[in-house]
Amino acid sequence: MDALLPHHDGSALHVSTQTPALGDTVTLRLRVPVGYGPLKAVRVRENPDHEPRWAEARLTGTAAGWHWWEAEIVVENPRHGYRWLLVHETTGVGAGGNAGRVEWLNQSGLHSIETLDSEDFALLATPAAPEWLAETVMYQVFPDRFARSAAADAHPAPEWAIAAQWDEPVDPVLPGRSQQFYGGDLDGITEHLDHLTSLGVTMLYLTPVFPARSNHRYDASSFVDVDELLGGREALIRLVGEAHARGLKVIGDLTTNHSGDAHEWFQAALGKPDAAEGDFYYFTNDEHTEYVGWLGTPTLPKFNWNSHELRRRFIEGDDSVVAHWLKAPYNFDGWRVDVANMTGRMGAEDLNEEVRQIIRRTMEDVNPDTVLLAESTNDASSDLQGDAWHGAMTYPSFTRPVWAWLTEPGDTSHVTADGSIDPEAWSFGQPIGGIPRYSARDFAEMTVRFTASIPWRIRVGNMNPLDTHDTARFRTHAPAENVPLALALSVTLPGVPVVFAGDEFGLSGDDGEMSRTPIPWGTETSPEVAPTLKLYRQLLKLRSALPALSHGGLRWLHVADDALVFVRESADATVLVVVARSPLTLTLAPNALAATGLAASVATANDGAASGLEASGADVAALAFLAGDATLASSAAGLTLTAAAGLTLTAAARTCAIWTLPGVESPAP
Repeated sequence: MDALLPHHDGSALHVSTQTPALGDTVTLRLRVPVGYGPLKAVRVRENPDHEPRWAEARLTGTAAGWHWWEAEIVVENPRHGYRWLLVHETTGVGAGGNAGRVEWLNQSGLHSIETLDSEDFALLATPAAPEWLAETVMYQVFPDRFARSAAADAHPAPEWAIAAQWDEPVDPVLPGRSQQFYGGDLDGITEHLDHLTSLGVTMLYLTPVFPARSNHRYDASSFVDVDELLGGREALIRLVGEAHARGLKVIGDLTTNHSGDAHEWFQAALGKPDAAEGDFYYFTNDEHTEYVGWLGTPTLPKFNWNSHELRRRFIEGDDSVVAHWLKAPYNFDGWRVDVANMTGRMGAEDLNEEVRQIIRRTMEDVNPDTVLLAESTNDASSDLQGDAWHGAMTYPSFTRPVWAWLTEPGDTSHVTADGSIDPEAWSFGQPIGGIPRYSARDFAEMTVRFTASIPWRIRVGNMNPLDTHDTARFRTHAPAENVPLALALSVTLPGVPVVFAGDEFGLSGDDGEMSRTPIPWGTETSPEVAPTLKLYRQLLKLRSALPALSHGGLRWLHVADDALVFVRESADATVLVVVARSPLTLTLAPNALAATGLAASVATANDGAASGLEASGADVAALAFLAGDATLASSAAGLTLTAAAGLTLTAAARTCAIWTLPGVESPAP
């Protein structure tokens, strides 16, 4: 039985507001299980202007087996950090071996020694993301590979393109790697928007739509036009309009780190030092014929953000590129910024903070109901402190650990860009011998480690993809039985669940190029695709059906070598999540679920079926999703949870179960 521990997070159960202004007083609440301690004092250690200050907490009452403590603090900095201090009694009944013990609670957990300021809980007195971001289910589309409309046949193939039929395999070797052209277009996406809504998707994320000389279009030749191969501006207007009519948000993809070498700005500056665009890039000789390319790639010249004219044209003000596509008639709902971590950073120069803040100010002025997401694929915490980015596409806090726990690589070899065979599985570009093997404990530890320095308000806007257009497909190395487990984690943990188009069809791909597979439309009812499609629909729709998954707090109940049990909690509901790769029998401590009156109940179902449970005269646990077999029953000793072998999937023990229960009880104000 896991011991209950004091708990606090950034959700509404514990913080009176997530959108304070400077000077506002915010009430903080700490939950301590009855019998923990006894405690002599509870205090909040805040850190205004980087000087510690202390606030005494008071015990306000007890509910459902938990003591609730409260303290008020005044927000004095745009990022106002704080942690909890618990001081145990030195003598008396119950003091025992904890007599005089001092504990610190921050975002990384409960500690017996002092902790880092960077891992403090944090309030943000900066403009917040729209509330809908936390409720988003994102669907990523790579336009060339999603769908062809009838009009696509009229688009002449460009000189750079290597034409391919829709059912041809993706070519992993250069030049096909970047120039193989399937001819998907924006009207093709529009024609399949009902597929997105049937999945439970609420946002369409488009990779670049600007003119370029590659299939990925991250080498833009202009930022003020839409590639005619995709149908041009009118096709984009139609797509966004039809998406909005269905309640879908649409965000674009912008490269602020570099352009293509065919870009009109670069061509104006190349060999012309006196051109108005002459300082837009890092030229390395006086003649402006040599320059810095992103990661040494000559087709992707890097922007120099010291240029005020570049800022004016691209990111600053109502006439900028950033603003242009947010306004009518295009009406994007935000941007995902490519290579955001490297934007404005070059050797001794670091203009990243300036650039991202200018982008966000421009967006706020044009339409404050827009989102700004950063691509920052490693530790992104230093950039995610609330001054601009609302969240990020970042891999170490979710994607990499879920791969390490739930993939089971077999044949890991793959073809590289030069045609050679790499015997190891692609693993996010890390030279570590393929995909590492993690336990569930490792997964939880890595998730905590890479989110501990990110304020809660930003964390709920971070993307939780199983894979993207830049990675291999999760399904390449994961057995089908593990897909429900991984997708459930994406849906139920804090953050934005992300589907890369084709995941719901069970597609595979060895690396970020091979994963860009044309969607096999017409196979939706086939035996190979239908079960996966059904799974995605069931799990993704839980985000709208269960608001606690978007706005509730997170509390870990049990972390074992091969199983995770946690809750997302609010005053209105508790969502209990069990993900077990091996058999699990667990007795939860009394009051582990901070709601009283739970009825004895048993839930089993097959093939992901959802069902409700009835018991007269008591609150009831309701099964929201089940893959495998699981039983939930209450007893005097506590709540007993058993996740047995996944009988509906294989003889192995691969179970995911999600229950809804009553909300968290707390003392009346």
